Amino acid sequence: MQTNKIKKVVIAGGGTAGWVAAAALSKKLKGLVDVTLVESDQIGTVGVGEATIPPMRVFHSLLGIDEQEFMRATEATFKLGISFKNWGQIGDEYFHPFGTTGQGTFLADFQHFWLHGKSRDVNAAFGEYCLESQAAKADKFATSKSGSINYAYHLDATRYAKYLRKFSEANGLVRIEGKIQQVQQHPNGDIKALQMESGQLIEGDLFIDCTGFLGLLIEKTLKVGYEDWSHWLPCDSAIPVQTESVGPAVPYVTCTAHQAGWQWHIPLQHRVGNGLVYCSEFQSDDDAKQTLLENIKGKKLTEPRTIKYKTGRRKAFWSNNCIALGLSSGFVEPLESTSIYLFMNGVTRLMRMFPFNGISPAIINEYNQQSVVEIENVRDFIILHYHVTDREDSEFWRYCKNMSIPDSLAHRIELFKNNANVFLNERELFRLESWTHVMLGQGIRPNSYHSIFSTMSDKELIAHLANIRTTIAGVVNKLPNHAEFVHNYCKAAE
Repeated sequence: MQTNKIKKVVIAGGGTAGWVAAAALSKKLKGLVDVTLVESDQIGTVGVGEATIPPMRVFHSLLGIDEQEFMRATEATFKLGISFKNWGQIGDEYFHPFGTTGQGTFLADFQHFWLHGKSRDVNAAFGEYCLESQAAKADKFATSKSGSINYAYHLDATRYAKYLRKFSEANGLVRIEGKIQQVQQHPNGDIKALQMESGQLIEGDLFIDCTGFLGLLIEKTLKVGYEDWSHWLPCDSAIPVQTESVGPAVPYVTCTAHQAGWQWHIPLQHRVGNGLVYCSEFQSDDDAKQTLLENIKGKKLTEPRTIKYKTGRRKAFWSNNCIALGLSSGFVEPLESTSIYLFMNGVTRLMRMFPFNGISPAIINEYNQQSVVEIENVRDFIILHYHVTDREDSEFWRYCKNMSIPDSLAHRIELFKNNANVFLNERELFRLESWTHVMLGQGIRPNSYHSIFSTMSDKELIAHLANIRTTIAGVVNKLPNHAEFVHNYCKAAE
């Protein structure tokens, strides 16, 4: 294990993950370490991570990235949540918003209040108590009309990588073009250098593997192993395609379940990102491509291409003097737009623990432990969407409904079924509202709930719930149309 000071960081691979790491390290550790990124223009990237989640804004704030500049450069629009269609049953639809829902008490969260209201014939939908849900439904958005609105972005991933490259190079990052031919190691197993096809040798003290599914450093060289989750997340293929816009961009992603997976629809300023995620055991590649093309609108801008993957994670995210970020560290799947977040949180975690004076086993163990907890919590939330369903119309959905699930998820589902409770760890990505909206949306109906709200009279109960809905409706009414706001706030060049 290294005991030398860490002065040179080498990032192997570009793409979104590589340039996220480069942007963060070159900006925040400027003057403390030298950062080099090695990539080849001849090697393609996945480049389809077009939807994001709100923590991206925190990361951008940390780096001092100007929102309007970034959105213009990436043709971005705003995202208030995700519309799910056909997940619980064919014909069902629910919305997973980013904001808070209602107002609970110290003793009981709002879902208990809402359930008590339903028992008193207050039949307003759960989403009516969430500003982001109602704004999305009305196709409204603004960043300044309400300080409490929570949002993320839809963006062009390829343009985003280019934007971060420019940002990183302005902060002193050195980019080296070329293919890696060989990885050299020290006698103790640490990575010593990357030998390029050109013969150039790129030495470093700490290496970040952003080589995608290949895992050139973390797996091909260090052989850390892979934990396969395909028995819980059986989709193993995706086909993306871009189309022309046929209408104004809406402030949400649409995820529509199909016979062996689901389709995404992500509106950017000048085009739409589409794609089908599916399980090749239950649907052929050709049939999946046909399903996708039959369910898109607008002229194709790109040809569909098939991407194969295996859900799971590396058995170690940090091994020796190498840290895996992005697809090289593992992959859950695109359903809740977590990939870019995991890149960003991984490099942020590294910066918080950065081993300036040498790598120690304690630092490696803590980094790995936090990374495992984080990705397994995300994994459970994604499995929830597939497993909690009443669909039995295809072999795929029958498998998902009846498959065994992690004990950690089974416990959460049972808690909510029994008493409408959701208990979370402090560092979990998906908070109370996410779990409640998805569990209710997928069809779970709790058997009971907290009795604290039964002390209110029916008149007080009805008036209080009505006041929440009225307040939200008043805010939404004042918001401009989403496409209009984007045009005025961050219109990209044609």
